[in-house]
Amino acid sequence: MEWMKSIGEAIQFIEDNITEDINADDVASHVYVSSFYFQKGFSMLCGFSVMEYIRNRRLALAGGELAASDIKIIDLAVKYGYDSPDSFTKAFTRFHGITPSMARKDDVTIKSFAPLKIKISMEGGHMMDYKITKKDAFTVLGVSKKFGYENAMNEVPAFWQEHIKSGNGKYVCGMYGINIDEEMKNEEFEYLIADNYNPAMEIPEGFVTKTIPSFTWAVFPCKGSMPEALQNVNQKIFSEWLPALKEYDFAAGYCVEMYDDPRKFPKGTADDNYYTEIWIPVKKK
Repeated sequence: MEWMKSIGEAIQFIEDNITEDINADDVASHVYVSSFYFQKGFSMLCGFSVMEYIRNRRLALAGGELAASDIKIIDLAVKYGYDSPDSFTKAFTRFHGITPSMARKDDVTIKSFAPLKIKISMEGGHMMDYKITKKDAFTVLGVSKKFGYENAMNEVPAFWQEHIKSGNGKYVCGMYGINIDEEMKNEEFEYLIADNYNPAMEIPEGFVTKTIPSFTWAVFPCKGSMPEALQNVNQKIFSEWLPALKEYDFAAGYCVEMYDDPRKFPKGTADDNYYTEIWIPVKKK
């Protein structure tokens, strides 16, 4: 898989089908990349989700078309994938700051949102630590919830806060944050806040056990204050490590974040030496 080429082809596919009924799975399928990793990588590299990008491009094009033609608002709404003029008007107003009818007036400013372009730049060139290691299957105990890819970046941290505030930390401290999308093509994934499972322990109400299969993993160490250190390594995985990857490909729809015990560090997760890891299952090409 040539990662940057896949992103470029995905952007072109979106532009060629901007008025069609497409979603993130369609885009990922077009470039032969699992939806699980494509959506994660797209967000890391571009700063927004696939569907957010598609919405912004549609609304920008709709604004230009509205200002330059006499097309009916209801026809424009249908053209760019909205079920009703009301839903189109709400989305248009959030994006442009004015209603569709106002966009036709003189001296009114509308927003542009240009297509993304992939540029090859002189970045990287430094060492990125990781190791390839085989791990046996292991079972975890945790709380599970399903999330759509679209809003996961905001909803998963809220899930952690909910877990802590509920007092469930007395059962599961949160050694792992685990993403699971076994088919790697769904619009949602399962997320677990989990610890290693002790079979002698009774499973508390509302908790689940899950066995993580044996894989060969690419393990990336992260050292530094959370969440910046983890976000920085995640960004480098998709912007530097993946584009340069020749020997391996993704093996399955799993991604594990392993967190060290914050009590071992003077400032907890805010400590400059706080340690975490990111695990990605890989296979030989």
